[in-house]
Amino acid sequence: MTELARVTIENLAAWFGEHQILFDINASIRDKWVTAIIGPSGCGKSTFIRCLNRMHDTVPGARMKGCVLLDDEDIYKSSVDPVSIRRRIGMVFQKPNPFPTMSIFDNVVAGLRLSGQARRVNLEEIVERSLTQAALWSQVKDRLKEPGAGLSGGQQQRLCIARALAVEPEVLLMDEPCSALDPAATQRIEDLIFELKKNYAIVIVTHNMQQASRISEHTGFFLNGKLIEFGETSQIFTTPGDKRTEDYITGRFG
Repeated sequence: MTELARVTIENLAAWFGEHQILFDINASIRDKWVTAIIGPSGCGKSTFIRCLNRMHDTVPGARMKGCVLLDDEDIYKSSVDPVSIRRRIGMVFQKPNPFPTMSIFDNVVAGLRLSGQARRVNLEEIVERSLTQAALWSQVKDRLKEPGAGLSGGQQQRLCIARALAVEPEVLLMDEPCSALDPAATQRIEDLIFELKKNYAIVIVTHNMQQASRISEHTGFFLNGKLIEFGETSQIFTTPGDKRTEDYITGRFG
């Protein structure tokens, strides 16, 4: 494992049925940094991050090969519980998805209850901590019994981030978390990511080149299921080593 890497990916390939989506991906996700994943639609970005916490397993007919190490542990070993991996590597999806029939409070603690942890912890403290981390506590602290689905789009996304944080993950994956949000809500999510990276390794899939350059330290460019280039964001955006990376970043395709 490379120094300070939280997640190391070695020769990762993935399929849906007979269709191969990813080809021999090698990369490392550094702790307390934001790693942006960019590339045109259909290039394998979302499949890649779903492989990082075994969400790819949940798709019928999906399979992978290769190695994903969380610290020094292969998360695909037969002895490893996929549910425990998804607690340690949380996921926030493109469209805010609070549980519509649940209150704000119940949304935050849903993962704890599903995993059986709720009986062993102080739920009120965890709700306050998680909503504070998600920069939402001051807006909802007097509305915790109201439905989570009644919040604005940006607030719903921060509620989903709070839900992911409540189980105390080590890594946070975000699949285009701002694509459904207006510019003001997007700014709040970016500010939140800047704060969260003090404590987490964060991987964000984004189609927004400006966002990737603003918020990330590392960037990986995917094309046709292959990782074309991976390195420090400043280098990727100013002096990319591959012309395909330059063409994508400058808008020549994608």
